[in-house]
Amino acid sequence: MSERLPPVEKLPLALRKNVRDEWDNKKAEYEKELSDILTVPWTMEVNPNQVYAYAKEGYAKESLGSCIAAYFKGAIWQLKSYESTYGESGLKELNDICHAHVLTMDVDEAKRFTYGGVDVDERGALRLLFAPDNLGCNIDYCMERDTLQKALNNAPAAPGASEGGISFATRTGIRQDYDPKIEAIRSKVAELLAWPEIKLNPNWEQVFAALKAESQVKKTELREDWQAYMGAMAISYFDGLQSQIQWQKFEDDDLLQEGFRDVVTSGEIKFRIVEKLKEDSYSECEIEDGVLYLQSTAKTWGTNTSYTAQKLVDKL
Repeated sequence: MSERLPPVEKLPLALRKNVRDEWDNKKAEYEKELSDILTVPWTMEVNPNQVYAYAKEGYAKESLGSCIAAYFKGAIWQLKSYESTYGESGLKELNDICHAHVLTMDVDEAKRFTYGGVDVDERGALRLLFAPDNLGCNIDYCMERDTLQKALNNAPAAPGASEGGISFATRTGIRQDYDPKIEAIRSKVAELLAWPEIKLNPNWEQVFAALKAESQVKKTELREDWQAYMGAMAISYFDGLQSQIQWQKFEDDDLLQEGFRDVVTSGEIKFRIVEKLKEDSYSECEIEDGVLYLQSTAKTWGTNTSYTAQKLVDKL
């Protein structure tokens, strides 16, 4: 982490005028536009004298107010794209994570970004960051979607929030890939088993915790984007279950349906991550305490999902 430069004591007159005309006089307009996009009141904060301490030759050095305004306008542009991608629920997520409802601008002391980026600070403010040696470079892309998603994933927990909760990327994947499809799969499984009340449980918290632990293992083979794919992968496991039940002809066999109800007494089918499988495979099914578990290890998660329940009849 680099040592923060002290803010300059006083800006040159021409720069003070530029800051006044291009930033101070337009700040309220930008705040309104930002608040309209995010649906709740937001404010903007920046210390021009601190920013100017990092100004080199060019845009920031000659037109500081215009440069600052460009950073905030770029953020607004990116947030419009965010809103169109994630919708109302995504806006609520952002507002909850960035609970201070402040957009600010500061130097990237940790030198995480080549040109610029974004993070969420300890007070819950969303911070536009510029690299110490690259103020004014790639202004519009500080808050591009992938960078913003990582910032929201890594944000400090809001007051009262659970420290062990699933990430923004996972919640987004669930909304986009799991929620719209799961009821159709559940309904088909219920039809095949002649059990209208059957429940499918993705077990998000346990799976997330197990995969997170695996992601921190040295030389893990877990895909880097596992958080975003948890929703899609849960669909894959339950869809594979549906296919296996259909292939094993439960729909046409009263005896199989009765056998299923006799042992899966809870009426629940649940996915989980286990440390070790009983069979030599990528995944398997197991019945415990009246629950049918579809299970894999963290290392084999997402592999051959269609075959997880292939030995279901043997378990009944």
